[in-house]
Amino acid sequence: MAATPPARLDDAVLRLTGVGPSVAEALARLGIRTIRELVFHLPSRYQDRTRVTPIGSLQPHAEWVVEGRVESNQVQFGKRRALVCRVTDDSGVLGLRFFFFNRAQEQRLAVGRQVRCFGEVRRGPAWLEMVHPEVQILDEAQPLPNDVALTPIYPSTEGLHQARLRKLTDQALEVLARTATDADEIDRFIARHLPANQPLPGLVEALRYVHRPPPAAPVAALWEGHHPAQQRLAIEELLTHQLTLRRLRQHAQRYCAPQLPPKPALRTPLLAALGFTLTAAQLRVIGEIDADLARDRPMLRLLQGDVGAGKTAVAALAATNALAANWQVALMAPTELLAEQHHRTLGRWFSALSIEVVLVTGKQTGPARRQARAALAAPGPRLFVGTHALFQADVHYADLGLVIVDEQHRFGVDQRLALLEKGAQAAARPHQLIMTATPIPRTLAMTAYADLDISVLDELPPQRQPVRTSVLPATRREDIVARVAQSCREGRQAYWVCPLIEESEHLDSQAATDTAEALGGALAPLRVGLIHGRLAEKDKQTVMLAFVAGAIDLLVATTVIEVGVDVPNASLMVIENAERLGLSQLHQLRGRVGRGLARADCVLLYQAPLSETARHRLQVLRETNDGFVIAERDLELRGPGEVLGTRQTGLAEFRIADLSRDRALLPLVQRMADELLAEAPALVERLIERWVVARMDYAKV
Repeated sequence: MAATPPARLDDAVLRLTGVGPSVAEALARLGIRTIRELVFHLPSRYQDRTRVTPIGSLQPHAEWVVEGRVESNQVQFGKRRALVCRVTDDSGVLGLRFFFFNRAQEQRLAVGRQVRCFGEVRRGPAWLEMVHPEVQILDEAQPLPNDVALTPIYPSTEGLHQARLRKLTDQALEVLARTATDADEIDRFIARHLPANQPLPGLVEALRYVHRPPPAAPVAALWEGHHPAQQRLAIEELLTHQLTLRRLRQHAQRYCAPQLPPKPALRTPLLAALGFTLTAAQLRVIGEIDADLARDRPMLRLLQGDVGAGKTAVAALAATNALAANWQVALMAPTELLAEQHHRTLGRWFSALSIEVVLVTGKQTGPARRQARAALAAPGPRLFVGTHALFQADVHYADLGLVIVDEQHRFGVDQRLALLEKGAQAAARPHQLIMTATPIPRTLAMTAYADLDISVLDELPPQRQPVRTSVLPATRREDIVARVAQSCREGRQAYWVCPLIEESEHLDSQAATDTAEALGGALAPLRVGLIHGRLAEKDKQTVMLAFVAGAIDLLVATTVIEVGVDVPNASLMVIENAERLGLSQLHQLRGRVGRGLARADCVLLYQAPLSETARHRLQVLRETNDGFVIAERDLELRGPGEVLGTRQTGLAEFRIADLSRDRALLPLVQRMADELLAEAPALVERLIERWVVARMDYAKV
């Protein structure tokens, strides 16, 4: 019987010892189906179990190894039953808290036992404590050795423990060392582009180091992601990401698209209907879009503009190019509320042009639904405005020439792709304009959206006044309530924003429902409304439309109004617990006011004491209204995943690269991508096969 050949990198993980169907299924949930994908499943962090720290030297919000004697052991009753132990050494006292325990664990932690504990330290009621730490009982006759190296911690899933992942990764690294013959050529290419005084290890060496740091590994450098092995992998991952998007752009450009130059017949009357003069930034961006639409290849353009910069007007003018040539246009918004606002605004502008603006939403039934579907399938210039209903299975377009996506970060890329495919005709695709009111730092835009051309509206209309922002402690709440009352009595409207809608055991934020009730009593006879994420969609719309109509003076809301309707009469916003929100989210909320002629104010209420990060965040909001400055600061504070809204967009979650930390590498990576695409397409394919797994299918837009 012939011997089984040794495993190779492209073999299924089932070739590894200890991988049966259930483990293979768990690995597949992480996007790991081959040994190569397991090799590139990199640690997200490390635990340092190499030394025991005196209890008196512990700091909260970090993981530590301690040893001590159990001084007390008792079961406490309250909101949650808990086993609480007090452990001491010569330097201090540490609490251990277990919410899930049995009698055997209680006896194991008997008073007098010497224990070694590992876990995250946090502040407790009386002293620092660990919640559910790992505990080992010490025996003086057989002391426990310390770990000699950092312990890698991998992204995991249910049914896949860290110990098993480490054992499987050990096997995968052995296969890598034996079979990674394709690394040499790419190693040479990368080394050729590095500065002579900054040599980095090759791929195999870097992977082994990151998976299994040696005993003498510099802990701080690894934790911060600055170790040469991590930087070598980050360069290759960023390069692959750039190549993937560039190649997909090349693929998109193989399709043809209708040539749609600007036509005065529709544009001139639309400019008159707008009722305001375009800014220089709007004129510049419209020129860029016009140039794209006049070509016979699909436009792929991202339009960034701060809150109130006039993106809707730009989208309307771009739509005239398609409509004048008898093509259809579809504009997709993330909520029915916003879609209805666009429908009203665009309907008003286009009424003078005799262009029909049709609303398409999921709530439409009966005759309204049939009428909308018939309009979609009928030839002729129409502007369709709607939600995800625009790409449902029963939707068929006659001649879709331009797709406009508003608030792109609220859609998955697969949704945008589905709408684009609705307009496919043989080898033709519609043009695509993606808009966002969330400014994206240039560092992120040039990397995350390398497949798109980018236009920026960096100028606000002259009638838009900056919102005055003040930062006050929650102890000034009564003063703010009086300020709201005064503003509403003068005929204006206000928002009161609460980050949470119910009480939490860990967060002491005031629930929006309780806030609405309290403010309703304090501000009577003013009319107070309430909107939050748990309301039914029709109830949300009823409340918002009442606010738009002026039937509500003060709207108490959660962050569901971050992307909301335009209420020019709203001139005051109060945001409670502002320290809990990110900079960009605070800026988006603040943008709900200041849309009319009255001077607008935003009050950020915070709970003391403030952390240093929260203090800096609120200071930035007070100092600037520039969304692009705010986005850069937000990137520094929170990282790229939060700024881009990774969970919503499906954008790549980098396994080792960090766009904030590694931004200095991007110019190098872009030069390398240019050269590889031009001179070594075979290497491009090998890089993409190495790094790109299921999680990056988004790039097929």
